[in-house]
Amino acid sequence: MAQKKQETALTGLSDKEVLISREKHGTNLLTPPKRPSMWKLYLEKFRDPVIRILLVAAFFSLVISIIENEYAETIGIFFAIFLATGIGFYFEYDANKKFDLLNAVGEETPVTVIRNGKVREIPRKEIVVGDIVVLNTGEEIPADGILLEAISLQVNESNLTGELMVNKTINEKLFDEEATYPSNEVMRGTTVVDGHGIMKVERVGDSTEIGKVARQATEQSEEETPLNIQLTKLAGFIGKIGFTIATLTFIVFTAKDLYSYLNVNEITDWHGWMAIARIVLKYFMMAVTLIVVAVPEGLPMSVTLSLALNMRRMLKTNNLVRKMHACETMGAITVICTDKTGTLTQNLMQVHEAELDATKADLIAEGISANSTAFLEETGESKKPSGVGNPTEIALLLWLNEQGKNYLELRENAKVINQLTFSTERKYMATLVDSPIQQKKVLYIKGAPEIVMGKCNLSPEELTHYNADLLAYQNKAMRTLGLAYKFIPENSGNDCAELVNEGNMIFLGIVAISDPIRPDVPEAVQKCQSAGIGVKIVTGDTPGTATEIARQIGLWKPEDTDRNRITGVEFAALSDEEALDRVLDLKVMSRARPMDKQRLVQLLQQKGAVVAVTGDGTNDAPALNHAQVGLSMGTGTSVAKEASDITLLDDSFHSIATAVMWGRSLYKNIQRFIVFQLTINVVALASVLLGAFFGTELPLTVTQMLWVNLIMDTFAAMALASIPPSADVMNEKPRKTDDFIITKVMRKNILGVGFCFLAILMTLIVIIKQMPADLVGQALTQFFTIFVMLQFWNLFNASVFGTNHSVFKDSRHALGMLSVAIIILVGQILIVEFGGKVFRTEPMDFITWIYIIAGTSFVLWIGEIHRWIKRIQKKN
Repeated sequence: MAQKKQETALTGLSDKEVLISREKHGTNLLTPPKRPSMWKLYLEKFRDPVIRILLVAAFFSLVISIIENEYAETIGIFFAIFLATGIGFYFEYDANKKFDLLNAVGEETPVTVIRNGKVREIPRKEIVVGDIVVLNTGEEIPADGILLEAISLQVNESNLTGELMVNKTINEKLFDEEATYPSNEVMRGTTVVDGHGIMKVERVGDSTEIGKVARQATEQSEEETPLNIQLTKLAGFIGKIGFTIATLTFIVFTAKDLYSYLNVNEITDWHGWMAIARIVLKYFMMAVTLIVVAVPEGLPMSVTLSLALNMRRMLKTNNLVRKMHACETMGAITVICTDKTGTLTQNLMQVHEAELDATKADLIAEGISANSTAFLEETGESKKPSGVGNPTEIALLLWLNEQGKNYLELRENAKVINQLTFSTERKYMATLVDSPIQQKKVLYIKGAPEIVMGKCNLSPEELTHYNADLLAYQNKAMRTLGLAYKFIPENSGNDCAELVNEGNMIFLGIVAISDPIRPDVPEAVQKCQSAGIGVKIVTGDTPGTATEIARQIGLWKPEDTDRNRITGVEFAALSDEEALDRVLDLKVMSRARPMDKQRLVQLLQQKGAVVAVTGDGTNDAPALNHAQVGLSMGTGTSVAKEASDITLLDDSFHSIATAVMWGRSLYKNIQRFIVFQLTINVVALASVLLGAFFGTELPLTVTQMLWVNLIMDTFAAMALASIPPSADVMNEKPRKTDDFIITKVMRKNILGVGFCFLAILMTLIVIIKQMPADLVGQALTQFFTIFVMLQFWNLFNASVFGTNHSVFKDSRHALGMLSVAIIILVGQILIVEFGGKVFRTEPMDFITWIYIIAGTSFVLWIGEIHRWIKRIQKKN
């Protein structure tokens, strides 16, 4: 049986067996995630609760328009709906297109296989179950399989477990019991960093570990965004108020007029019924107008514009936003689950400290250069350095490079006589060279310090000193290497293994190597913590390394205990009740597998947390998809990017803190718009209602309301949405998801300012009622203009709502507001002067305009005085 297996390994599959295997097990392609069609993407925009209320209003308006044969209002409402949904659709579609360009996947990569007893290259997608694949250093493993041969094989599993270097072997005695995946199995998407081997393919395509993870990543997550929850509440609240007032008005006025009509007239024929129908229709029209006035048509537009503008601006801060609502959701997050490698660290092994004999610099340089199989890659100035081969060896070559030494020149000049590559059994690598520098044969050795020191003649004092240093480095989760050499006489043998075993080597010292944290991470973590956001590290690394990184970035404190950290295996063993009890306290999860991370996210959400997850590997995709915001890395895998909402183009945790600031500032801007918009709606609603009680014709027509609600609000939305983010928001705690978007302060502002405006407008209505009929047209035009100008000045106050700043503090802010204000003012002048019957306006003279503009400006000055008093009170 064993011989049959060995023969298969040497001959591989025949062409016929390949076809049978492909038929049975499928191809080696990952099913791409389903993209919604353009129509589906557009129709999704109609899920917006405010858009839905607008659709109801549009339907009623259309019915009345058909009866009255007056379509201006209906066209206006439909225009508002299509504008808001169209903008949202365009920006999201545009981001998806950009994203597809960013994410090209190569399935044509050549793979070396043995088929029909011959070695040949085939594209990765043609691999089938049963194929015998030859694995060499630097190659990506094309499918999941079991090793038939492994020579000093080390694999980078950071895509799946976060670990940069995992030893693989077929020797059962050397199996690592703690490893995430068995030591004799290799997975698709991981890379061979050292050694070589032969594998037999066990699983291809969607059946591979990476394929299962990708499938999890495309499952639909039903988590609603915090903003959607808030807007649903707001739409429901406004809808109830609008419908209640409209229904009451309709019942009261219809009953009053019908009572008066029936007291005087008797219904004898269809003319009487027509008169009743006219009364009912008149007040039904009024009720619908009240609903239209109550619903803030500009709100979806404002939110969409804010999100769209933020998408564009966040790109400049290295955040490529793919899903529009993610901009704002970032401001509501309470927990960030981040992976370690590449996000917190630089994903590049580097020499942290070299405790070497400075008097032997030439020997050290030649030893590092010649006793190595790694190469450095040429990179541009702005790109980070990289290499091919064992990450530890690359770190040594980079260090040598920094010392101004050319490793390639040294390597080429030193003639290699014999070389013993690193193996997990020996734990060292040795190279015998003919040294042009020393003019003699030199044996260089590097490896585990305790092994190398055992081959050297060190005094007890030196051993104690080096062992203390090693312990200090290992406590900091660093990898350590010992370097040594000895001169070999010309007449000695050339077998490296024998020469090393003879001992008597001269110790050169210790090198400590680590994947250093990014310099901007500790500050960014501190920013997030002061903003009330919990940070959790979820990694495939060892508990020691993960805790040490947590300590370096300021996350792990001296008072933290084992309750604050857990391994993936321990976490999986906990019941949901036990895990729920611990999730909020956890700071570090080590040895985490893909599904552990996803479970952590879902349990945190059950606890009411709003979760953002960062990840660059395929292993992160399920969690990225299930979190409220998934943040993938620009250099990450395509599966991770597909599952995410935002891609961090610079891979840095620092960009996350920036995204939180943008998100919170955006929410503030949306609140400012709501304050502005609802003040208008409260005043308009009350004016129409009270005006009808006073018995005048509608003080504001439907077309006038559409100008205020649609056009003016659109410009106001643009102005308020473009207010730049403020760092002050990072000193606040995250808002609760169940908080109502209208806060107590907002409510006081809306009702207080609204009541003052209403008092002014009601006074005007009383005056207009006593005027002669020929002056009423001009008076109603002035009423409409005063109404607009009160809101016009209030826009400036709304722009600094929530702060004590003056409108004029920031020149950029003031200029942005001023340009929009001028557009609104010009629009109002054009409507009054040329609106005619459509807008029920009559032209006004220049002096009247000056009086109205100057007279209503008191709104801004009262706001400025109020904020000035607040600033003085704060100082004292």
